[in-house]
Formats: sequence, C-alpha cells, structure tokens
Amino acid sequence: MKKTYTSPFRIILLGYITIILLGGTLLCFPFSSRSGEWTSFIDSVFTSTSATCVTGLVRFDTYQHWSLIGQIIILLLIQVGGIGFMSLAMMFFSVTRKNISISGRMLMKESVSAPQIGGAYKITRIIITGTALFEGLGAILLCFHYCPQLGFLKGLYFSVFHSISAFCNAGFDVMGGIDGVEPMSSLISIQNNAYVSIVLMFLIVIGGLGFFVWSDIIEHKHHVTRYRVHSKIVLVISAILIVFGAGLCFLFDTTVGHEPVSGSTVLHSFFSSISARTAGFTSVDLGKICQPTQLVLICLMLIGGSPGSTAGGMKTTTFGVVALTILSTIRRKKSVETMGRRIPDEVVRNAACIMLLYILVMVSSAMAISAIDNVPILSAMFETASATATVGSTVGITPTLSVVSEIIVTLLMLFGRVGGITMLLAISADKKTIAKKLPVENVQVG
Repeated sequence: MKKTYTSPFRIILLGYITIILLGGTLLCFPFSSRSGEWTSFIDSVFTSTSATCVTGLVRFDTYQHWSLIGQIIILLLIQVGGIGFMSLAMMFFSVTRKNISISGRMLMKESVSAPQIGGAYKITRIIITGTALFEGLGAILLCFHYCPQLGFLKGLYFSVFHSISAFCNAGFDVMGGIDGVEPMSSLISIQNNAYVSIVLMFLIVIGGLGFFVWSDIIEHKHHVTRYRVHSKIVLVISAILIVFGAGLCFLFDTTVGHEPVSGSTVLHSFFSSISARTAGFTSVDLGKICQPTQLVLICLMLIGGSPGSTAGGMKTTTFGVVALTILSTIRRKKSVETMGRRIPDEVVRNAACIMLLYILVMVSSAMAISAIDNVPILSAMFETASATATVGSTVGITPTLSVVSEIIVTLLMLFGRVGGITMLLAISADKKTIAKKLPVENVQVG
C-alpha cells in the first residue's frame, strides 16, 4: 500500500486548527463562562484562536466573562501556542525515551524555525526548561505585588497568569478581577507601577528573543563575537527597535499628544515600544493616543519578535535582512553581507516575500473591515496589524466588529501564528520541482 506524503507545513497548520477548534468547543460550554450560560461558537473560536496564536484580542473581558475553568483553558491554550505543540510532543518522546523519525525531526525543525534538523531533543530541552524557569521567576516577582493586594491564593493565580501571558507574548490579562478596575482596560490601572511594568517588559523581551538566541547565550555566554549571525542580528535589531520605538512614542506623545515630560511618560513609551512587538499589554488607552504614535506602533507590531520565539510578526531577522539588502544595493554590492558573513540569496528572497505578504494581508484586510463596519481606516489597520502580528493591542473596535470582520480577524491571527510562508506552503499542492534554468532577460525596475 502506497503511503501518502503530508508536508510538515500542512501538519503544523492542521495541528493549530485542531487545537483551536478543541479549545473553542470547550469554551462554548456553560462551565467555561462565569454566568453559567453558553457562549456562541464564533466568539469561543475567536477567543481560542487568540489564545492559541498568543494574540490577546478579546471580545469580552477575560476575568468578567470566563469562569475559572474557562480562564485555565485559555491559559493552557496560551502555553501550548507559546512554546508550540510540537515542543510538547518532543518532550513526550524524550520522557518516554521513544525514538523519533526523520520526518518527525523535520516537523520539529519547521515548527520552531530551527536552522537544521539535528539537535531536536536539545532545543526541546532548552525550550521547556527555559520556559519553566522564566515563567516561574516572573510569577515569583509578580507575587510581591499581587499577594499583598489580593491575598495569597488569588495573588498567586494573578501572578502565574500574567507571567505566562507576558512570557508567551499573549497579552491576556485578568485585571478585571480587581475591585475598581475597568473591564478590558489591560494594565492601565497600574500604568505608573514601575516594578510590575519592568517585570513584564523583562518577560516579554526574553520570550521574544527566541530559543536559538538562548542557546547561543547559554553556550557562549558573554563572548558575543562567537554568536551566530542570526543571534547577533536578533539582538541588534531588537535593541534598535526598543530604543527607537520608545523615542518616537515619547516624541510624538509629548509634542503632538501634548503629554507632560515626566518619568511616567518615559516608562509608558518603553512599555508601549516593547509590548507592541507582539505582547499586546497596554498601559495607556490606545484609542486616545495621537495618530503618529499609532502609526509607529503599527510598524512595530508588523515587525514583531524573532524566529523560534513565543512572539509573532514578520520577525526581526526578516526586517534586518531587508534593511541589509537596501544597504547592499546602495553600496552596489552583488551580495548581502553583514558581520563578516554573506547571507544566502534564498534567505533574501524569503525575507522580501514575507515582508510584502504581511503588508498586503494587513492592508487588504483593513480595507475590508473599514468598508464592512464603517470604521476609520487607521483604526482598522491597527486591529489587522495587531491580529496579523499576533499582538493583541487594540484601539477598542474589536468587541464591536461584525461577524464577517470577526472571522477576518480570526483568520489573520491563525495566519500570523503559523507564518506566512508556512501557510502558503501548507495550502499549496505538493509538486516536484525540476532543476532547470531559463534564458535570462533584463527587466527595468525603479
């Protein structure tokens, strides 16, 4: 009997769809809602997609609408989506000491964007151990804030929930469970709490760097020159985006937005810059910030985190390679070079394809939502950028979207988590490529 071949990309896509539908079905039942009533399937699937794709866009306040069981289901979906379902499968094989096939290792490689097939077990151990370590540390640090305020058990639950959500760059919160806090206000109620903000920023950045950067840091420690070019690009681009993004937010908020120059404004600027790159927590009302700041956040959201991380977006390395390509063109170099290494042409093509794909998907979806629900195009672009890059930040229009727009946003979140290239390869037919070269003919561009 002839075996049918299913590409790793298709398995990844089907895996996420299966988890989303399972989570959505569980969230439908009365035991998942605080009121004890059924939740509509479309809203449940939307929430499940947002959690599994570590986005954070919600139709209802997480604490006010969902029961403790519903919140735990959401938290489990965030954890599975954050570290990847294939990482959990690999951990199972590792614990049971079962061998994994070459096809399974190929699937793991594609699932976490690994540079090579080998070392699947090693990178799985790093992912699981690192996740447990950082989430545990984050929860302990947050306990010093929440436990005195809410009591030990509730404070511990809040600390664990927000630590996992921050590390997985999910953006879900249960702040609606604190007296006096406005539902769906994210972290606005503690916007001036530097301690909590710094802990969450630390978790967001660590989770967004990527498991392979962790591997380099563990192996080479402070010897940065020994890091792979991938890790160097991630660290440099991440630092530039954090500082540059915070600087622009501060500039526009204090000039166009007329915010006072103060330490709180600096804190909010850095928090917005870091959280915009796929975390989704907000310390200010994004619906009230000036339009230039919204545009800065849209750009940061689209870039997102790094490959092999809990973050989404088109990735820092994609942005870095495109930027290096522009510099190489200006310098009239025949290849893209950086840090004493040459970047393969295939990587350059993929980076250009991914960037264009994300921009086209985001803009076209925003135009559709703007036309369907009659919302300002910039607000629609903010929501679609947030969904496509699995961020979760919102200017407040997500709860008011029509069913059609809700479905569009749901598909955007799935697209953003699975990845543009993976999505295209998953839905395309499996065809054998024939190695041949056609005649060359010049095309004028620019």
